[in-house]
Amino acid sequence: MITLVRRTAAVCVLATALAACATPRPAPQQAPRPAPSAPSSPSVPPTLAPGPSGLTPVFRNGPRTGGRTVALTFDADMTADQGPRAAAGEHFDHPRLIAALRALKVPATVFMTGRWAEEYPDQARSIGRDPLFEVANHSYSHYAFTGDCYGLPTVSAGRMRTDVERAYAVFREVGVDDPKPYFRFPGGCYDRTALKALTPVGVTAVQWDVVGGDAFATDAEAVARQVLEGVRPGSVVVLHCTRSAAPTTERAVRRIVPELRRRGYRFVKVSELIAAANGRG
Repeated sequence: MITLVRRTAAVCVLATALAACATPRPAPQQAPRPAPSAPSSPSVPPTLAPGPSGLTPVFRNGPRTGGRTVALTFDADMTADQGPRAAAGEHFDHPRLIAALRALKVPATVFMTGRWAEEYPDQARSIGRDPLFEVANHSYSHYAFTGDCYGLPTVSAGRMRTDVERAYAVFREVGVDDPKPYFRFPGGCYDRTALKALTPVGVTAVQWDVVGGDAFATDAEAVARQVLEGVRPGSVVVLHCTRSAAPTTERAVRRIVPELRRRGYRFVKVSELIAAANGRG
């Protein structure tokens, strides 16, 4: 989500029973053998229950009680028509930011567009396979799901589901093996039509309650100050992983992280906040 604002399956484990072959003659009794272990599988990520009328649920922040937790989220934006700009040398990635998060040992959720993953497959795979991070869906095209959304091109209602599913397909193609069932609307713009269109996908839409203000910002200290002033227990902070459009984010993060830790905050992924909201945390 690049905006100009300053505020803001179930994995089924197949257990195959081994049928004992009957023998025509009695066999000597043997000590029973332990049953073969079922193959291990990743845990099912927590999601919210569908909203009214079965619409896609929307998550904005975790519980305000039960501990000082905060989720830093980073939108890896690249719009479908920006390929020529990337070919001309514009950087929509931000490897120094990812390196900073690793150095600071900060768990984070990266909302990635499919087009970004296509442009930077090695980075997408590296982020997706690092247990420090989780990858979530930010659409394939980064086109808006409503009209009049910060000047973004618009995806039609009939193609919204396809756009989200295409991003998941790209993630798997480039080696992101476990993308989460979380979706962030480009620009944060959505309406009832968009929520209904995505219901069959089974995602939880993830918004935020703290706007980092790093999009097009040139003052890292101002970005850090805006985050530090806004964070409360359970907050979801939206920042960006896009060098050309958010060049100050790495420096801001290096200021934000130690200060929030000094205040007693623990950094978590969005999945942990959703689990806590469900009473599982």
